[in-house]
Amino acid sequence: MTKVLICDQFDKAGMELLKKGSIEVDYKPSITPEELKAVIGGYDGVIVRSRTKVRQDVISLASRLKVIGRAGVGLDNIDLKAAEARNIKVVNAPEALTNAVAELIIGDMIALVRDIYKATSTMKSGVWAKAELMGSELSGKTLGVVGFGRIGRSVARIAKAMNMKILAYDVIPIDEKTRNELGVQQKDLLSVIKEADFITLHVPASPETKHLINREKLGLMKRNAYLINASRGDVVDQEDLVQALKTGLIKGAALDVYEVEPPTNKELLSLANVILTPHIGGETTEAQLAAATITAQKVLDVLSG
Repeated sequence: MTKVLICDQFDKAGMELLKKGSIEVDYKPSITPEELKAVIGGYDGVIVRSRTKVRQDVISLASRLKVIGRAGVGLDNIDLKAAEARNIKVVNAPEALTNAVAELIIGDMIALVRDIYKATSTMKSGVWAKAELMGSELSGKTLGVVGFGRIGRSVARIAKAMNMKILAYDVIPIDEKTRNELGVQQKDLLSVIKEADFITLHVPASPETKHLINREKLGLMKRNAYLINASRGDVVDQEDLVQALKTGLIKGAALDVYEVEPPTNKELLSLANVILTPHIGGETTEAQLAAATITAQKVLDVLSG
């Protein structure tokens, strides 16, 4: 019987879809790397999220494997070259998480400019800090979107409705229809960094994007600007960001992803001007249902020929 191993948390609707397609499903959401290597040879398909890595050492042992499914956007936890060399198809569900991540980013922006976390903590400690909590509005501010794919465009669409000016950087030209529809100006990276009040990052992890935002780029930002990263942790040099936040080089930041997860940098964890969330961009019931069913269907399509 055709067998699929699911290595991370996965909505049961996706599992039911596979089972209806006559696939035997083994659900092991806490499987360790060593356990995965020990059993991978017995499966025709494997499905992962971001926790499980499917590298060369795993693929070399996967004698039956025909497809790797990633229930999410990025593929940086999968060795694509090793999979291609073995004629193993790799599928994912980039469309599933778009809205969830975009909404988190907008929420982070509002939380930053209204100091919602300080307001909540002071209230809970019995302090009425109204005089210390003068915020600002998103309306009329400039949003810089670095990476204008699905999520970047979704953030821009919401920001436009909030009367924000939108600048975008991408290595691919943005078509005129999209620019007109969203009121977006496409500019080079340094111009976006210099001019934006908020910079949100939406680029994949790669050698080209590692530490794309570093001391030099942070130094070009406005002193009252904010950085939001819900893409990949390696895109931002975390040590440089900590120093920028400590010295007031930028006003604040919101991070959902980190170079090491969970983050261990004590200075980062102690800063008052940064919002930290534990990689929850796609953690909504709606997004996980979509990611599971889309990925399951793509895996099923491969296995059924």
